[in-house]
Amino acid sequence: MIPRRRARRPAADTPLVHRIASVLLRYPDEKTLACVDDITTALPAVADPVDRTRLATVCDRLLELRPTQAAQRYVDTFDHTRRRSLHLTYYRHGDTRARGMALLALKHAYRQAGHEPPEAELPDFLPLILEFAALAPEPGHRILLQCRAGLELLRQALHEHSTPYAAVLDTLCGRLPEPARRERDAWRRLAAEGPPGEHVGLEPFGPPEQTGLEPFAPPGHAATSPYPTHRAFLSTEEGR
Repeated sequence: MIPRRRARRPAADTPLVHRIASVLLRYPDEKTLACVDDITTALPAVADPVDRTRLATVCDRLLELRPTQAAQRYVDTFDHTRRRSLHLTYYRHGDTRARGMALLALKHAYRQAGHEPPEAELPDFLPLILEFAALAPEPGHRILLQCRAGLELLRQALHEHSTPYAAVLDTLCGRLPEPARRERDAWRRLAAEGPPGEHVGLEPFGPPEQTGLEPFAPPGHAATSPYPTHRAFLSTEEGR
Protein backbone atom coordinates (compact mmCIF):
# COMPACT_ATOMS: atom_id res chain seq x y z
CA MET A 1 0.00 0.00 0.00
CA ILE A 2 1.43 3.36 -1.09
CA PRO A 3 1.07 5.90 1.74
CA ARG A 4 -1.14 8.92 1.17
CA ARG A 5 -2.07 11.94 3.25
CA ARG A 6 -4.98 14.29 2.72
CA ALA A 7 -3.94 17.83 1.78
CA ARG A 8 -6.45 20.66 1.28
CA ARG A 9 -4.13 23.48 0.26
CA PRO A 10 -0.35 23.91 -0.02
CA ALA A 11 1.40 24.31 3.32
CA ALA A 12 3.63 27.31 3.95
CA ASP A 13 6.78 25.24 3.52
CA THR A 14 5.70 23.72 0.19
CA PRO A 15 7.93 26.04 -1.93
CA LEU A 16 10.93 24.82 0.07
CA VAL A 17 9.84 21.20 -0.38
CA HIS A 18 9.49 21.77 -4.13
CA ARG A 19 12.94 23.32 -4.32
CA ILE A 20 14.49 20.41 -2.41
CA ALA A 21 12.67 17.85 -4.56
CA SER A 22 13.72 19.63 -7.75
CA VAL A 23 17.37 19.10 -6.82
CA LEU A 24 17.00 15.53 -5.56
CA LEU A 25 15.31 14.48 -8.82
CA ARG A 26 18.04 15.91 -11.05
CA TYR A 27 20.93 13.91 -12.42
CA PRO A 28 23.44 13.65 -9.54
CA ASP A 29 26.36 15.43 -11.13
CA GLU A 30 28.94 17.35 -9.11
CA LYS A 31 26.77 20.48 -8.79
CA THR A 32 23.71 18.54 -7.66
CA LEU A 33 25.61 16.48 -5.12
CA ALA A 34 27.18 19.66 -3.75
CA CYS A 35 23.66 20.76 -2.73
CA VAL A 36 22.91 17.72 -0.58
CA ASP A 37 24.60 19.10 2.54
CA ASP A 38 22.68 22.37 2.07
CA ILE A 39 19.45 20.42 1.76
CA THR A 40 20.22 18.50 4.95
CA THR A 41 20.79 21.80 6.75
CA ALA A 42 17.46 23.13 5.47
CA LEU A 43 15.37 20.05 6.32
CA PRO A 44 14.40 21.22 9.85
CA ALA A 45 12.36 23.94 8.13
CA VAL A 46 10.12 21.23 6.61
CA ALA A 47 7.30 21.16 9.13
CA ASP A 48 5.82 17.73 8.45
CA PRO A 49 7.98 15.06 10.15
CA VAL A 50 6.97 12.39 7.63
CA ASP A 51 8.07 14.55 4.70
CA ARG A 52 11.23 15.53 6.54
CA THR A 53 12.13 11.88 7.07
CA ARG A 54 11.38 10.96 3.48
CA LEU A 55 13.60 13.68 2.06
CA ALA A 56 16.35 12.99 4.59
CA THR A 57 16.37 9.33 3.54
CA VAL A 58 17.03 10.28 -0.09
CA CYS A 59 19.78 12.70 0.97
CA ASP A 60 21.40 10.03 3.15
CA ARG A 61 21.30 7.54 0.30
CA LEU A 62 22.99 9.95 -2.09
CA LEU A 63 25.69 10.71 0.48
CA GLU A 64 26.33 6.99 1.03
CA LEU A 65 27.05 6.35 -2.65
CA ARG A 66 30.12 7.24 -4.64
CA PRO A 67 29.30 9.81 -7.36
CA THR A 68 29.61 7.18 -10.08
CA GLN A 69 27.26 4.88 -8.18
CA ALA A 70 24.73 7.66 -7.66
CA ALA A 71 24.83 8.49 -11.36
CA GLN A 72 24.38 4.86 -12.38
CA ARG A 73 21.43 4.41 -10.01
CA TYR A 74 19.79 7.51 -11.48
CA VAL A 75 20.28 6.31 -15.05
CA ASP A 76 18.95 2.86 -14.17
CA THR A 77 15.91 4.43 -12.56
CA PHE A 78 14.91 7.13 -15.00
CA ASP A 79 16.73 6.79 -18.33
CA HIS A 80 16.08 3.19 -19.34
CA THR A 81 12.29 3.10 -19.44
CA ARG A 82 9.48 5.53 -20.13
CA ARG A 83 7.46 3.88 -17.35
CA ARG A 84 9.62 5.97 -15.00
CA SER A 85 9.98 9.05 -17.16
CA LEU A 86 10.42 12.43 -15.49
CA HIS A 87 8.59 14.03 -18.44
CA LEU A 88 5.09 14.12 -17.05
CA THR A 89 2.96 14.78 -20.13
CA TYR A 90 4.15 11.52 -21.69
CA TYR A 91 2.03 9.44 -19.33
CA ARG A 92 -1.25 10.93 -20.55
CA HIS A 93 -0.41 11.77 -24.17
CA GLY A 94 2.41 9.49 -25.29
CA ASP A 95 4.03 10.36 -28.64
CA THR A 96 1.03 12.28 -29.94
CA ARG A 97 0.05 15.69 -31.24
CA ALA A 98 -1.82 16.23 -27.99
CA ARG A 99 1.47 16.04 -26.12
CA GLY A 100 2.95 18.71 -28.33
CA MET A 101 0.06 21.00 -27.46
CA ALA A 102 0.47 20.20 -23.75
CA LEU A 103 4.15 21.13 -23.91
CA LEU A 104 3.41 24.41 -25.62
CA ALA A 105 0.73 25.17 -23.01
CA LEU A 106 3.29 24.61 -20.26
CA LYS A 107 5.72 27.02 -21.89
CA HIS A 108 2.94 29.58 -22.09
CA ALA A 109 2.16 29.11 -18.38
CA TYR A 110 5.80 29.70 -17.44
CA ARG A 111 5.94 32.87 -19.53
CA GLN A 112 2.66 34.21 -18.16
CA ALA A 113 4.21 33.99 -14.69
CA GLY A 114 7.30 35.89 -15.88
CA HIS A 115 9.71 32.96 -16.21
CA GLU A 116 11.30 31.95 -19.50
CA PRO A 117 11.72 28.15 -19.67
CA PRO A 118 15.11 26.90 -20.86
CA GLU A 119 15.26 25.85 -24.49
CA ALA A 120 17.41 22.80 -23.69
CA GLU A 121 14.79 21.12 -21.48
CA LEU A 122 11.24 20.06 -22.23
CA PRO A 123 8.86 22.11 -20.05
CA ASP A 124 7.27 18.97 -18.55
CA PHE A 125 10.55 17.81 -16.97
CA LEU A 126 9.55 17.34 -13.33
CA PRO A 127 12.61 19.01 -11.71
CA LEU A 128 11.99 22.06 -13.92
CA ILE A 129 8.29 22.17 -12.95
CA LEU A 130 9.29 21.99 -9.28
CA GLU A 131 11.81 24.82 -9.63
CA PHE A 132 9.06 26.89 -11.20
CA ALA A 133 6.58 25.93 -8.46
CA ALA A 134 9.09 27.05 -5.81
CA LEU A 135 9.33 30.48 -7.44
CA ALA A 136 5.68 30.85 -8.51
CA PRO A 137 3.65 28.72 -6.07
CA GLU A 138 0.13 29.37 -7.39
CA PRO A 139 0.72 28.70 -11.12
CA GLY A 140 3.18 25.96 -10.16
CA HIS A 141 0.50 24.27 -8.04
CA ARG A 142 -1.90 24.41 -10.98
CA ILE A 143 0.67 22.78 -13.26
CA LEU A 144 1.27 19.98 -10.76
CA LEU A 145 -2.48 19.38 -10.61
CA GLN A 146 -2.68 19.33 -14.41
CA CYS A 147 0.17 16.80 -14.49
CA ARG A 148 -1.25 14.75 -11.62
CA ALA A 149 -1.68 11.59 -13.71
CA GLY A 150 2.02 11.62 -14.58
CA LEU A 151 3.02 12.22 -10.97
CA GLU A 152 0.90 9.36 -9.68
CA LEU A 153 2.00 6.88 -12.35
CA LEU A 154 5.65 7.80 -11.85
CA ARG A 155 5.15 7.39 -8.10
CA GLN A 156 3.68 3.93 -8.57
CA ALA A 157 6.45 2.87 -10.95
CA LEU A 158 9.17 4.06 -8.55
CA HIS A 159 7.64 2.04 -5.73
CA GLU A 160 7.55 -1.02 -7.98
CA HIS A 161 11.23 -0.39 -8.76
CA SER A 162 12.02 -0.18 -5.00
CA THR A 163 14.03 3.01 -5.31
CA PRO A 164 14.53 5.68 -2.62
CA TYR A 165 13.37 8.25 -5.19
CA ALA A 166 9.82 7.01 -4.53
CA ALA A 167 9.95 8.89 -1.21
CA VAL A 168 10.27 12.20 -3.09
CA LEU A 169 7.14 11.43 -5.11
CA ASP A 170 5.29 10.42 -1.93
CA THR A 171 6.07 13.85 -0.53
CA LEU A 172 4.97 15.68 -3.67
CA CYS A 173 1.73 13.73 -4.14
CA GLY A 174 0.90 13.95 -0.43
CA ARG A 175 0.85 17.75 -0.70
CA LEU A 176 -1.80 17.73 -3.42
CA PRO A 177 -5.54 17.48 -2.73
CA GLU A 178 -7.07 14.04 -2.28
CA PRO A 179 -8.06 12.82 -5.78
CA ALA A 180 -11.63 11.99 -6.74
CA ARG A 181 -12.53 8.39 -7.50
CA ARG A 182 -12.87 9.11 -11.23
CA GLU A 183 -9.29 10.43 -11.25
CA ARG A 184 -8.00 7.28 -9.56
CA ASP A 185 -9.95 5.17 -12.06
CA ALA A 186 -8.40 7.12 -14.94
CA TRP A 187 -4.89 6.56 -13.53
CA ARG A 188 -5.55 2.85 -13.22
CA ARG A 189 -6.62 2.72 -16.86
CA LEU A 190 -3.51 4.60 -17.92
CA ALA A 191 -1.33 2.27 -15.84
CA ALA A 192 -2.96 -0.78 -17.43
CA GLU A 193 -3.16 0.44 -21.03
CA GLY A 194 -0.22 2.83 -21.26
CA PRO A 195 -0.22 6.16 -23.12
CA PRO A 196 -1.53 6.60 -26.69
CA GLY A 197 0.77 5.27 -29.39
CA GLU A 198 0.59 7.82 -32.20
CA HIS A 199 4.31 8.08 -33.06
CA VAL A 200 4.41 11.55 -34.57
CA GLY A 201 6.65 13.38 -32.11
CA LEU A 202 6.24 17.14 -32.35
CA GLU A 203 6.32 17.51 -36.12
CA PRO A 204 2.95 19.31 -36.42
CA PHE A 205 4.39 22.24 -34.48
CA GLY A 206 7.51 22.79 -36.51
CA PRO A 207 11.13 21.71 -36.09
CA PRO A 208 12.92 22.15 -32.75
CA GLU A 209 14.64 25.34 -33.85
CA GLN A 210 11.17 26.92 -34.23
CA THR A 211 9.37 25.42 -31.24
CA GLY A 212 12.29 25.29 -28.83
CA LEU A 213 11.37 21.72 -27.96
CA GLU A 214 13.44 18.57 -28.27
CA PRO A 215 11.42 15.32 -28.07
CA PHE A 216 12.34 13.21 -25.05
CA ALA A 217 15.56 14.95 -24.02
CA PRO A 218 17.43 12.63 -21.61
CA PRO A 219 16.55 13.53 -18.02
CA GLY A 220 19.22 15.32 -16.05
CA HIS A 221 21.56 15.94 -18.97
CA ALA A 222 20.27 19.31 -20.13
CA ALA A 223 21.87 22.72 -20.10
CA THR A 224 21.89 24.91 -17.01
CA SER A 225 18.43 26.05 -15.91
CA PRO A 226 17.76 29.78 -15.57
CA TYR A 227 16.11 29.12 -12.21
CA PRO A 228 18.17 29.33 -8.98
CA THR A 229 19.22 25.73 -8.56
CA HIS A 230 22.32 24.13 -7.01
CA ARG A 231 24.15 25.82 -4.10
CA ALA A 232 22.23 29.09 -4.38
CA PHE A 233 18.80 27.51 -4.15
CA LEU A 234 18.47 27.49 -0.38
CA SER A 235 19.53 31.09 0.06
CA THR A 236 16.76 32.64 -2.04
CA GLU A 237 13.66 34.13 -0.47
CA GLU A 238 11.33 31.57 -2.05
CA GLY A 239 13.21 28.69 -0.45
CA ARG A 240 12.90 29.90 3.13
